[in-house]
Amino acid sequence: MAGEIQRQNSHIYDYIGGNGYDREDQSLRRRRVSSPASDQNYPHFNWDSTPEDEDEDSDGGPKRDIRCIPLPMHLRRTIREVQQMRSPAVSRDAYWRGRQMLRKLRNKCKEFLYFFSLWRKSVQMIGGNFGGGVQSYFVFLRFLVVLNFVSFFLIAGFVLIPSVVFRSVATNSTDNITVDNNLNEISNPDCKVYEVNQTTKIYQYPLDFLSGTGFMEYSYLFYGYYSVTEMPNRDFSYNIPLAYILTAVFYFAFCLICIITRMGTAARVAVATGSSTGVSSYSRIVFTGWDYGCLGDRATKLKQKNILYQLQVDLEEESRKRHEADLSTSKKVILYSLRVLMTVLSLGFIGGAFYGIYVATQFSQGTTVEKEIVQLIIQYLPSMVITAGNFVVPLLCDKLALVEQYSPSTTIILALLRAVFLRLVSLAVLLYTLWSRITCNVDKLKGNCTLCEYNYNEFQCWETRVGQEMYKLTMFDLLITVAVFLLVEFPRRLVVDNCSCKPVQWVGRQEFAVPSNVLGLVYGQTVVWVGALFCPLLPAINTLKFVILFYCKKITLFQNCRPALRTFRSTTSTFFFLVVLLFGWGLATVVLIYSLSEIRPSYGCGPFHSSNTMWSTVPDSFHNLSNVTQEFLFFVGSQAFSIPLFALSIVVMCYVIALATVYGRSIALLKAQLKLESRDKQFLIKQIESLSRQAHIPTHHAGVQD
Repeated sequence: MAGEIQRQNSHIYDYIGGNGYDREDQSLRRRRVSSPASDQNYPHFNWDSTPEDEDEDSDGGPKRDIRCIPLPMHLRRTIREVQQMRSPAVSRDAYWRGRQMLRKLRNKCKEFLYFFSLWRKSVQMIGGNFGGGVQSYFVFLRFLVVLNFVSFFLIAGFVLIPSVVFRSVATNSTDNITVDNNLNEISNPDCKVYEVNQTTKIYQYPLDFLSGTGFMEYSYLFYGYYSVTEMPNRDFSYNIPLAYILTAVFYFAFCLICIITRMGTAARVAVATGSSTGVSSYSRIVFTGWDYGCLGDRATKLKQKNILYQLQVDLEEESRKRHEADLSTSKKVILYSLRVLMTVLSLGFIGGAFYGIYVATQFSQGTTVEKEIVQLIIQYLPSMVITAGNFVVPLLCDKLALVEQYSPSTTIILALLRAVFLRLVSLAVLLYTLWSRITCNVDKLKGNCTLCEYNYNEFQCWETRVGQEMYKLTMFDLLITVAVFLLVEFPRRLVVDNCSCKPVQWVGRQEFAVPSNVLGLVYGQTVVWVGALFCPLLPAINTLKFVILFYCKKITLFQNCRPALRTFRSTTSTFFFLVVLLFGWGLATVVLIYSLSEIRPSYGCGPFHSSNTMWSTVPDSFHNLSNVTQEFLFFVGSQAFSIPLFALSIVVMCYVIALATVYGRSIALLKAQLKLESRDKQFLIKQIESLSRQAHIPTHHAGVQD
C-alpha cells in the first residue's frame, strides 16, 4: 500500500510540476529546464500539511488549495485520501461534511417522498401533453386533497374518536361516566327540545342522504350530535367542548400555514421568472418560453401556438397603447364613458345574482311542504341559484368586456376578479341571510328571539342547519360536476367528432379553461372551511369529492377537451391560485370568529349548550388549570413578554427589509450591467463593420461571437 501511494505521489509531482500537462504531451517550450525563479510560480503540494496548516500558511506564498490546481478527478481523490490519512481526526471540515451529509439526506428524503406522491405519473403525463399551465391546476387540486385529508385526521384524532369512545363507554359500562345533554337550567324548557324527524321508508333514505336530514342529521356528521362528556371519578379526563373549539382554531391555523408556505415557494419562482415588458419580455418568451415537458406533436404544436399567442398579445398591447395615446380628447371621453357604463352593468348583474340568492334562501328556510321531492328541491334552491349565477353572470360580463376595449391581459384579470368576487360574495350573502333569520334581524321575526335568544321556532339547532346548508352546497357541486361530465361533455365530443356541419365544427370541442376550474376549487374549499365548525366531517367528504373530481377532469382533459390557447404561465398562475384561496380562507375565518363570539349556542344540542358563547368555554377551562400553568399563560399574555417579543419582531423585520432592499439594488445593478454589456457588444460590432468597410475587408456576420 505504501509503495502504491509513493508511485502515485511521484506521478502527481510530475503532473503538478508540468503545470497540469503530461511529460509526453508537453511542447518544446514546456520541456525546457526551468530556473529556480520560475519554479516559484508553479503550484506545489505539501503532503505533510493539513487543511488547517494550509489556511494558516496561505499568506506566505501562492494558495495550495486542491480546487485551485488543474488536476484530473482520480488524482484529486488520491490527494484527498493522503491528506485525510495525515490530518487529525477532528478538523475544520467536519462541520462542512456534516452539512453535506444532512443536505444529501434531505434530498434523499425528498426523492423518497416524491416517489410516493399522489398521482405522480398522472400529473407528469398531463404536464407532458398539455404544458405547465394545465398541470398547475391538477397540482393545485392535489394540494387541496392532501390538505383536506390531513385536516380530517386532525379533527378525527381530537374530536371524533374521543366522542365515539366516550359515548360507547357510557352506554356499555356501569362506571360513573355521564354524557350530559341538558346542563343548563333556563326558565322555559321548550328551548331544550331538539326533535329529529326519523323515517322508516326506504325511498326516504336517498333524500335524507342528499339533504343531510333524517338519519344523517343526528349523527357524528353534524354539530348537534356531539355532547358534553364528564368523567368525574377517573384520573384521566377529556374536555370535548374545549377540544372541539381548539381543534377548529388549529385547523384554520394549519390551513393558513400550508397556504403561506406554498405561496412563499410560488412567489420565489414567480419573481425569478416574472413577467416583464419591452425587449426583456420578448427575450424571455423567445429564449426561456419553451416548456421542455411537452411530448408529442400535439403538445409541441399547442406550445408553439401559446408562444405565438403571447407574442401577439404583447404586440397587440403595444399597438393598443399607441392607439390610446393618439386618441383625441373627445374619443377618450367616449371610451372611458363606455367602460364606466359596462362596469355599472356588470355590477348590476352581480347585484341581481346576490338578490336572487337572498330571496331563494329566505324562501327555502321559511317554506315546508309535505311532498318529499318538492321539499328536497326547495332545500336545494339556494344551491341552484348560486350555481346558476356563477355560470350565467361571467358569460354576460365576458360579452361586456368586448365593448370595454381593454388589452387582453387586462381583460383576463378583470374577468377573474369579477368571478372571484361573485363566487365568494354569493356565499357571504347566503350566510348573511341565514344569520339574519337565526338572530331575528328581519322585522317580521323580531319576537321569535326573546325567549331563547335565537330563532328557536325555525332553528332548534341552528348550528346543524348551517352545517346542512354547507353540506348541500358541497353535494350539489359534486352532482353538477358529474352531470356535466356525463350529459354535456361526452355528447358534445361525440357530436363534434361525428358531424361535419360548419356550425358544429365552428363550436368545436370545449376548451379546458384553467382559471374557471380553479375558481370552482376555491369555491368548494371555502364552503368546507365555512362549514367545518358545524359539520366536522366535511373535510373528509370534500377529500372524496376532490378525488372524484380529479379523475373526471383528467378523463375530460384527454377525451373531451382541447386546451385553451389563452393560458397562464405555470409560475404566475400557481401564486394567483393561492392568493384567491387565501381570500376564501379569510371569508371563512370571519364566519368562524362571528359564530364563536357573537351568536348564542343552541340550548338543545351540541357541546356548548350550557355556555353563553362558544368561546366562553376557553376562559372557563383556563380557570380549571393548575396555578403554575395559569401563571405561565398570564406571563405569556402580559406586557413583560409581549413588548420584548414585539420589539424583537420589529428588529427582525427591519433586518429582512434592509436585506431585501440590498438584494433589490444588486439585482438592479446587475440588470443595468447586462444592458451596458449588450450595448458595448453592439458598439463593437458596429466599429468592426465600419473598419472593415474602410479597409474593404469582407465581414462574416454568422461568425461573430459574443
